[in-house]
Amino acid sequence: MHSIRKRPAIDGDLGWYETSPSRHLPLGTRLKGDHRFDVAIVGAGFTGVSLARRLAELRPEARIALIDALEVGQGASGRNAGFIIDVPHNVDGGAADIDHDRQLFALNNFAIAQLRSLKDRYRIDCAWDDAGKYMSAREDGNLAALEHFEASLKAAGFPCEQLQGQALARRLGTDYYQAAVYTPGNVLVNPASLVRGLAAALPKSVTLFEASPVLAREDGPVHTLRFLGGTVRADALALTVGSFSAGFGGARNRIAPVFTYASLTAPLSEKEVATCFNGVRPWGTTSAHPGGTTVRYTPDRRIFVRNTFALRPALRSSDADLHAAWIQHRRSFAARFPFLAEKVLEYTWGGMITVTSNHQSVFRREADNLYCVVGCNGVGVAKGTYLGHFMAEYMNGMRSPELDFILANSNPGWIPGEPFKRIGAAYRLRQALAGAGGDI
Repeated sequence: MHSIRKRPAIDGDLGWYETSPSRHLPLGTRLKGDHRFDVAIVGAGFTGVSLARRLAELRPEARIALIDALEVGQGASGRNAGFIIDVPHNVDGGAADIDHDRQLFALNNFAIAQLRSLKDRYRIDCAWDDAGKYMSAREDGNLAALEHFEASLKAAGFPCEQLQGQALARRLGTDYYQAAVYTPGNVLVNPASLVRGLAAALPKSVTLFEASPVLAREDGPVHTLRFLGGTVRADALALTVGSFSAGFGGARNRIAPVFTYASLTAPLSEKEVATCFNGVRPWGTTSAHPGGTTVRYTPDRRIFVRNTFALRPALRSSDADLHAAWIQHRRSFAARFPFLAEKVLEYTWGGMITVTSNHQSVFRREADNLYCVVGCNGVGVAKGTYLGHFMAEYMNGMRSPELDFILANSNPGWIPGEPFKRIGAAYRLRQALAGAGGDI
């Protein structure tokens, strides 16, 4: 029996969830009593919801349970920056693999098209914005990464635009950055609203249990999950819970939990918009440095800031972590928007990125009727959506060129256990942050 000692928690004030128009709508129920299902999916984020939807399409007679320890939208899927990225998102300076990049691009666009269709069909209010994405640099030393990114985009035939100086400042409402590369296919959303809307629109054959942390899992011909006051027995079990998967016996020594932190301001006043953002439409930028700051100007006139990284083996952040992140967010925000330096950061929260050593996800059968799909490495809205979709097909015995590509690129490297994981991760994080300078 696997006792599940580490469980998801609320880390701070979850800005996207708190500002979601659907946050008060009930979606699922708390799990009580004894239940029997054909398939149980643990984790109701983008991966789990996509897996449940596709499995219900392929097996309409199957009884499917989708289970989350928190309310939908409170987990990692509702804590990210809200980018649905279409182009390969690497700035490591490695040699471009054009064919590989084009296949990733096709999968990302498959996910975006699917999400767009569901958003339109079910009228999901998630601040969907076809705004594109900027990758920006302030420091001279980080311009080379920006140039490498642009070169890899052009080599693969992906549309992009380079902007500098005042042309860039007019787009963003700040002259903080020297240069940026703009790609038009990215979508910006409130991710908590989107994943909640997707969960609400699941087929009737899917039963959603929220606020229902799993306490233990028992092996056997039938998988048994134990809860406070209830059990679920299922013929097949799929784990889509990121770094928590290891507690269930999945993805061992293949994933590491990296926490990052975000803040969201109160809405800008009409005067602040007129003074600072007159004619500026909503936008989002990532950093040309991997340790740099992600920033958004949202449709509801807030500023989003995300930075600060730390390995947290306990799978939760502390009050001290959140306070330190808030201090750094204030610095980063004031540097970019000195004219708004006193603006209140209304929400600050922590969120976990499940990373692998080589950026390849875990996508596999762990044991008889036990499947695991985790490790989106920070690009989980699109990647989680297509991995969940194709995991359902994999579980159903199907094959396709897309599935073959995913399987061929789902070989994450080995990561040592504690304390070596913590030591190695701390070293790699220090390396990743080195040279970021003003891009943080």
